[in-house]
Amino acid sequence: MDSIFLLVPIVILFVAGAVKLFFWAVNSGQYDDLETEGRRILFDDDVVPPPSASEADRAPAENHRRKGD
Repeated sequence: MDSIFLLVPIVILFVAGAVKLFFWAVNSGQYDDLETEGRRILFDDDVVPPPSASEADRAPAENHRRKGD
């Protein structure tokens, strides 16, 4: 019975801390957008853009010089 007098205040402190942590997370915007993070892994955005005209014109000349050396 004596342990109840010690455990009840400890549990109350843990519950109060969990509630405070939950309200902090809600107020700081942790739960604003739940859909984007779950979908980001499904849609890969690692598309390499095509080379610009100046890069495309320069590449064959550099390759030709290397072959001749």
